[in-house]
Amino acid sequence: MEQESRLVGMQRPGGRTARVREAVLAATQDELVERGFHGLAMDQVAARAGVGKTTVYRRWGSPAGLVADLMTELAEQSSPRADTGSVEADLRANAASVLGAVTDRRLGATFQAVIAAATCDEEAAAALRAFYGRRVAEWARSVERAVERGELPEGTDAAEVVRAVSAPLYYRLLVTKEPVDADVAARSALQALAAARAGAFVRPAPSPAAPSDPSGPAGEGGDGERSGPVRPQNVTTADQRSEMRG
Repeated sequence: MEQESRLVGMQRPGGRTARVREAVLAATQDELVERGFHGLAMDQVAARAGVGKTTVYRRWGSPAGLVADLMTELAEQSSPRADTGSVEADLRANAASVLGAVTDRRLGATFQAVIAAATCDEEAAAALRAFYGRRVAEWARSVERAVERGELPEGTDAAEVVRAVSAPLYYRLLVTKEPVDADVAARSALQALAAARAGAFVRPAPSPAAPSDPSGPAGEGGDGERSGPVRPQNVTTADQRSEMRG
């Protein structure tokens, strides 16, 4: 998930509207790095970007709206997936990409701010899910091609393999605060690959549907009639009636 750590200087075609968005998102990232999500103020972003407050409020609506658009932009700037022809090389490339993102001074701080906000703010969480959804889907195609080449078992959940590569890196970054370096990234890729080759990420086969019971509830048939042997009724014959009178 490697991308440029600054938005400024990456102007796209589109005239003033594109320039305003670029400046506002760069200011949003600056504010996130310095103040965190809960210190993100629309007025301060507008001042930092050099645009009117009404423009920022009208287009983005809230700090969460700014963050959501920033994460969309970062996802679009991300490097495309690797396609080396080898699943091991592709997963190593994915791990290196994640490493580059989380250890970048500005970009890593941006992710940490948004991840922290996502624990208590649903809009921030939604923005984060959308970002990682796009990145996982992009890299999952590398795993799908590996399945097509026969390098991984049929039925492998490609997205889960990609998540398994980055999960140990984020755990060290956010939970244990341990160093994350190239060796850790490479080991994470190889562990995910070994698990994938062993079938750990193969989707379980759907359970076969239970056969329907034609007898229906309580042993009754579909037409409402009782199935099984019919018990004889207590019928009194003519001879029995004659004996009873006698």
